[in-house]
Amino acid sequence: MYASSPSAPRPRRRLAALGVLIFALLAAGCADSAGDGAVWQSGAGGGSTGSPVPAGTAQSGQPGKAEKTITLTATGDVIMGNAPNRLPANGGKGFFDDVKAALKGDLVMGNLEEPLTVDTGAGKCGPTPKNCFQFRAPPGYAAHLRAAGFQLLNQANNHGYDYGQQGYENTQSALEAHGLKHTGAPGEITVVDVKGVKVAVLGFSSYPWSNSLTDLDAAKKVVSMATGMADVVVVQVHMGAEGADRTRVKPGTEMFFGENRGDPIRFSHAVIDAGADLVVGHGPHVLRGMEVYRGRLIAYSLGNFAGGGKSLNSSGRLGWGGVLKVSVTADGSFVEGQFTSTAMNGVGRPAIDSQDRGLGLVKQVSKSDFPKTGARFDADGRISPPGA
Repeated sequence: MYASSPSAPRPRRRLAALGVLIFALLAAGCADSAGDGAVWQSGAGGGSTGSPVPAGTAQSGQPGKAEKTITLTATGDVIMGNAPNRLPANGGKGFFDDVKAALKGDLVMGNLEEPLTVDTGAGKCGPTPKNCFQFRAPPGYAAHLRAAGFQLLNQANNHGYDYGQQGYENTQSALEAHGLKHTGAPGEITVVDVKGVKVAVLGFSSYPWSNSLTDLDAAKKVVSMATGMADVVVVQVHMGAEGADRTRVKPGTEMFFGENRGDPIRFSHAVIDAGADLVVGHGPHVLRGMEVYRGRLIAYSLGNFAGGGKSLNSSGRLGWGGVLKVSVTADGSFVEGQFTSTAMNGVGRPAIDSQDRGLGLVKQVSKSDFPKTGARFDADGRISPPGA
């Protein structure tokens, strides 16, 4: 059904020079704005911040070589508020305090579901919107992301261009001004040094301002290019139809308001076949199951993490999200994982969910949707491959 079978060999890492395909700033801490070609954002943004997931070591394919383990942390959709009238109290200061401890990891990523910009006058919804939603937070709110522990934000989603190209570029400038990396533009491959391991992060969606979710040949090509630039490749992808009833993952293309939101299973398998080591999904605004394919974890949706200013519906399962931690070796092999349930309060601020409702849902749908390949979860949210 898919491009290659689970037993097919995965692409080898290619560390050869990429010549003119890369226009790069190689000095630590530098970051380029998105362009039409491949972008290498190199820097020390992924330094260790500690992790509750045990590190450990694993053997690589080279006999006798012990590989270090790094922990990658990810969340689903992040909206801090909607300017000018629906912003959190106290200017957003402390917005993430209740989840800050859970976010700790060696590389902390989130899906930024809004531009950080002044009003550019190019809001996509116009003066009388109907079934149209646009979001915006002040550029200074990048400081709140940094204070929470985020290090890299994905812009490949349906709200990345809510205020046009200028708003998109303003967002990149705001993130860079606070030492944060970004990814998601067409051809953009963001490489971060994480404890001596090069990690490439790419963003995909069904919109023209990102790598294409629906063109699988193009997706595999850019992922393959990333394997030549880094030891570990992470795919951030905004995929799937939206709604409280969209927790299930089934084969086939998902449509939403006439938009092709991709075939989540086919896409995720294809990018792993091309060399990706972790797929982090978001977009449906609800949690979905997790699958282990060819030894790599796929999180089909991490749900809503934050919806400040009541920007996102927090009723029922729409208010549930989570923090995913995945520990991998330097060659991308899965070691272990952890899922921590979160929930938004009445004004969209995230907190740890003591009822573990998100974990319960993810366990249920992982088993139902992927009876043979679904990830397994214990009562504390620890993740292991099927059969482990």
